[in-house]
Amino acid sequence: MAKLKKLLSKDDVVLEVTYPVSEEELENRHKDYNVLSPKQFGTKYRNLLFKPIEFNLFNKSYLFQYNFCTNPYCKWQGLQQKKFDVKGKPDRYRLDAANHEQKQIKCNPDPIQQNKGAEFNCKSVALSNWSIAEEIHRLIRINSVMDDEPVYNFHKEGCPQQEQTPFESPSLFYRQGKSSSTGAQQWQCRACRKKTTLRPGSKQSVVYKQKRSEINLLFTKLLLNKEPITRACEVLGIADGTYYDKLEFVYRRCLEFLERNETKPLQDKEFKEMWINTDKMTYYLNNVRKKGMGGSKYNDVEDSVFPTNVVISADAISRYVFRSDVSYDWDVTLDEIQEDTIQYKDDHVGIYARKNARFTKFSYYPQPPSAKDTQTKTEYNHDLSRVERRTKYTEGLHVNSTYTSIAHYWLIKELVNASEWRFITDEDSSLITAIFRVFAKEIRLSDGHHFLCQSDKTKSRKQARQEFAEVQSELLEWADFNGIKTKKLRDIAKLKLEKLFETHHFHKEVKTSTGTHLEYADNPIEHPLATIDRGYRSVDCTTNLSSLEPKDIAELMLNVNDNASNSFIQQIRRRLSILERPLTAARGDQKSYIYANFNPKYAQMAITILRTYYNFCLPYKTGKVNKTPSQRLGIVEKVFELKDILYLR
Repeated sequence: MAKLKKLLSKDDVVLEVTYPVSEEELENRHKDYNVLSPKQFGTKYRNLLFKPIEFNLFNKSYLFQYNFCTNPYCKWQGLQQKKFDVKGKPDRYRLDAANHEQKQIKCNPDPIQQNKGAEFNCKSVALSNWSIAEEIHRLIRINSVMDDEPVYNFHKEGCPQQEQTPFESPSLFYRQGKSSSTGAQQWQCRACRKKTTLRPGSKQSVVYKQKRSEINLLFTKLLLNKEPITRACEVLGIADGTYYDKLEFVYRRCLEFLERNETKPLQDKEFKEMWINTDKMTYYLNNVRKKGMGGSKYNDVEDSVFPTNVVISADAISRYVFRSDVSYDWDVTLDEIQEDTIQYKDDHVGIYARKNARFTKFSYYPQPPSAKDTQTKTEYNHDLSRVERRTKYTEGLHVNSTYTSIAHYWLIKELVNASEWRFITDEDSSLITAIFRVFAKEIRLSDGHHFLCQSDKTKSRKQARQEFAEVQSELLEWADFNGIKTKKLRDIAKLKLEKLFETHHFHKEVKTSTGTHLEYADNPIEHPLATIDRGYRSVDCTTNLSSLEPKDIAELMLNVNDNASNSFIQQIRRRLSILERPLTAARGDQKSYIYANFNPKYAQMAITILRTYYNFCLPYKTGKVNKTPSQRLGIVEKVFELKDILYLR
């Protein structure tokens, strides 16, 4: 019988990271902390920079190390650190300081095969592999459910059969029928006569311990139709606490539904080519004080709102949204960061070696200056006051979006079986570096390519419509001039691109004293198919397409658009009140974030509920086809209803 599920708590470990710091090194760190200066300490314990992180997930072992060159045209792209066996024993990479806090790895020249390929003295930001693993764990935990295993006591105190259960020794118990409300089995101990009712399975009762279960469907409809929380509570006749309980219940139902209808079907499905369109949405989180931290005596204030990123990835062809992750950890506390800082001495090691590097502003907890410290007491007090001020506000910390993006892509790679990968983003560096790290092998083998898609968002709708009409007219004129009979705009655009790519390249050829090599040219083109809402858009490819024929490149470029992510982001803005765009205040001179929530946990829940509804319940029409994204992706055959999700039909 299927058991009831529960959301994973912070204490539920699904990913076990093998700590990269040994007990011996930990002892040495504690000994050296007051003996070495911060620079000397950081230099001595920088071995984590290129050390692979190992972890176990669902009884499967993984190993990764993402500090390497991310330039697709460089000969070192995607290759791990190596010490060459030549005079001086140089390394493939060296550590370079970008600023006081941020470090970079820099490509060294090839001391062996100097005439083969080229290295460009590339610089890539040094990240903490350990912290990437922690972020992967966080994203798995908040998007998973587990069986809710109840703890039963079948006996009264002093019963001689205290250790026996009806599951192992049914002959020692009486069957006392089934519960009239849930249909769950009841047992009675033969010795002490204690009666116990089992918890029902998910098929017996999907609303077990749910107050006002009759309003669940209406609650979900109000949530997905931009009804503010206060108004929804008035309509439903419930309090705020019940509202958030309902939100958590629907979120759990969606995760159970996705487990059945997304995760399992995708495990059995293989794609020859997968187009992933990713974008980041920014919303403003209301930064409120904790209870008891208000009043005139607390004059040291933070900003009342701060930007929070949501990373969204969708299939560019079917518009199926694979993931939507908020870059905020609402479970972490500054006390935990303080414990990690004291244990690992993170305040004296590079950010690439810190367990909590993903919390850029709070990657370590300020510690009193050590004996050899270069930090003054005044600087320490300033840093400490900043951290203490943060403790008075909303729980949790923002996560650097680069770490969220890397974990986001890693989980998509594990979810989807694809032979070749195509990525579409704007010029967001956090997304691009995440792609080049997670899919480094695919890019090196030319099984992965990254495309840029940019449009001018300052255009009016009228201008965009005019450009759309102009493009149609120009394509038909070009076809007529070249004697092309077809009137299908996509076919004409493909033929025009084929002609263009006979002379146009996204790379450039550079000649040096040691030979010739290719480099990224930053040479975008105007896409021949404009859109009615945004008009012209420029497209580019940052990876090496030199091995492909013009007709193959033309076929690829036709698919480059950001409609999938934009479509879902528009749904978020229009359907979720807590994530809508800011309103203009009554004064007219500033923005109001009145509907923005103060706990990103609920934003994550609401977006996941919408993602489930959008993928499985909302068909859209293209030509004569009217299907949902999940039907177009080929993982289901029907259009689902909200009732199917809520009641696990």
